[in-house]
Amino acid sequence: MTRKSKQPGGHNPLTYAETKRLKSSGYGTQSTRLTSQSMLPFGHCCLSLSQIEGDAVATPSGHIYSRETIVQYLLTKNRELKEQKAEYDRKRLQVENRRAEWEEKQQKKSQQSFRSKDQGAMSNALVLKDGGGGGQEAKTENTLSHVSYWLSSSQPDASAAGDGFDYEKEIMALPSPPPGRPPSPMSGEPLKLKQLIPIHLVYEQDEGISNNGGRVLCSVSQKRITTQETIAIKSSGQVMLASVFNELAKPTMTCPVTGKKFKDKDVIKLIKGKSGFAASGNVEAKKYNPTLT
Repeated sequence: MTRKSKQPGGHNPLTYAETKRLKSSGYGTQSTRLTSQSMLPFGHCCLSLSQIEGDAVATPSGHIYSRETIVQYLLTKNRELKEQKAEYDRKRLQVENRRAEWEEKQQKKSQQSFRSKDQGAMSNALVLKDGGGGGQEAKTENTLSHVSYWLSSSQPDASAAGDGFDYEKEIMALPSPPPGRPPSPMSGEPLKLKQLIPIHLVYEQDEGISNNGGRVLCSVSQKRITTQETIAIKSSGQVMLASVFNELAKPTMTCPVTGKKFKDKDVIKLIKGKSGFAASGNVEAKKYNPTLT
């Protein structure tokens, strides 16, 4: 016979109606289906989430940005990283100074201990030479203090224990050093200004108005780019559908628009646009919340 705890629903003391009411109140993992309005169309800036007005650039990860927006982002992040680096260096210098002071203090203490032991040995030698019995009493008291741990003289000194300095612990307590380069807004990889790749976006024209609605066209076939795989050629900056690239550009390794030769390293796979259809990618968003069970 199957145990009750192993049966379906045996671990949940709430009914379906109660669980549904609690989820509407914010308990449990919340999930919702994203619509087309929540998706970023192809050709829009991944940072400002708006239509690109001006020059467009792409990063090595395949994300498209407005040049003005991404350059402003890099400048701001570089300024923040410099401030964080200065603050980290200041805290690290404080730890190094404390370490130097502790080492100097320990050196002085060891020298003083050596001098006191040397002077104590000389005084004991003089006492034994004179034939006094004080040395035997001191030896008995010293032995008793080592054996009888309950005596007050055998207890550790609080002041001596507090003088310890753990350099590794102090370094681990410091915040992690800031990265040398600002991260990419989407991929998180280090990004430099010279890594931005200028690309040429061809927009659909309607009644003589260019850049209509931000709809981007393939530079070769003039087909609208929505959720298809898209390729950008780094040497020419042309953006085209992957199917067109494989049919016309890849066999000759020549850009169909400009006629420039390119290499395999000049081919960049751009991030596809998404829509509300499940075939375009992940269209569901989830948020974890603590539950009552």
